[in-house]
Amino acid sequence: MEIINYSEEHKIFRDSLKKFLDKEVVPHIEEWEEAGIVPKSVWKKMGEQGFLCTSVPEEYGGLGADFLYSVIVTEETTKSGFSGLTAALHSDIVVPYITAFASEEQKKKYLPGCISGDIITAVAMTEPNAGSDLASMKTTAVEDGDHIILNGQKTFISNGINCDLVVVAAKDPAETNPHAAVDLFLVDAKTPGFEKGKQIKKIGWHSQDTAEMYFTDCRIPKENRMGEKGTGFLKLMEKLQQERLVCAIGAVAAAELMVEMTIKYCKERTAFGKPISKFQHTQFELVEMSTEAKLGRTFLDKLIMDHVEGKNVVVEVSMAKYWTTDMAFKVADRCLQLFGGYGYCDEYPISRAWRDIRVTRIFAGTNEIMKMIAARFMGL
Repeated sequence: MEIINYSEEHKIFRDSLKKFLDKEVVPHIEEWEEAGIVPKSVWKKMGEQGFLCTSVPEEYGGLGADFLYSVIVTEETTKSGFSGLTAALHSDIVVPYITAFASEEQKKKYLPGCISGDIITAVAMTEPNAGSDLASMKTTAVEDGDHIILNGQKTFISNGINCDLVVVAAKDPAETNPHAAVDLFLVDAKTPGFEKGKQIKKIGWHSQDTAEMYFTDCRIPKENRMGEKGTGFLKLMEKLQQERLVCAIGAVAAAELMVEMTIKYCKERTAFGKPISKFQHTQFELVEMSTEAKLGRTFLDKLIMDHVEGKNVVVEVSMAKYWTTDMAFKVADRCLQLFGGYGYCDEYPISRAWRDIRVTRIFAGTNEIMKMIAARFMGL
């Protein structure tokens, strides 16, 4: 029995998205990887087709759809073999902060553009000396009359070049409690004092625009604070469950894709007069990887349904994030080995899959932090 029962509407949506990706994305992957960025026009096309921010309520121009639509977008964009178009980051990680915590005025101002693809979002939490330990961030937010002045630096910010709107985490330097000091702010990319650094060159995710950000006496209206003062850390904790779940969804989808492409290759590639899929070692490798991908899928689908039902699965999601990304990386390495020398060549998609999957063990909280979270809730 399937754990997730997708409706006919879900299936139609998935088919439409597949066709869109096959037409508008897949033919351009190598071009965008070489350029190091995805054109903003692609985001616009996704918005026009209704593939962005599917969960945003209808009153702001969204579909008001359930989380399963978000699952479909993450799975299908992953299975296109391309990591540069981070629609899930925009739609299911950043925009939910706006939907949940922004003022009514801000929602009306920004959400329609987020849905249409006219506004691309980013979230700025990580700093040069503050990654998983968010309470140690140094970026400051000082009140000055009706404004707030931001000063500091952020790094490893996905969508950092293309972004038009950023959710920024910063601290009140006068507050001694490191958790109560944190707030979230909406910053328009055109705001004076806000500067995007140059794009960061990475091992993988070559066309995903990751950059540093600088805030130098960046003055924003006080109403750009999201929610009550001192509640930013709690807001981050509330939304990290979905962020890590999205990461696990991508990891399992990537593992499934890699196993699928490797099985196909092993059936076609011959050695010693027969397909390498006929060698016992190859068969054992493929069976083991298929089993691990299916285990990940079963665990993941159960968590997706728990999340849809509004259950608190912070611990389980932390476990899933570390296990699925570790599993996907091991699958990538074993698949590349079966491709032999060809697997190390850029023209074979497995090489990109191998280098792109590595970062999933780092972002959204490192896998070591995921284990610490689980250990804490287990009373260890």
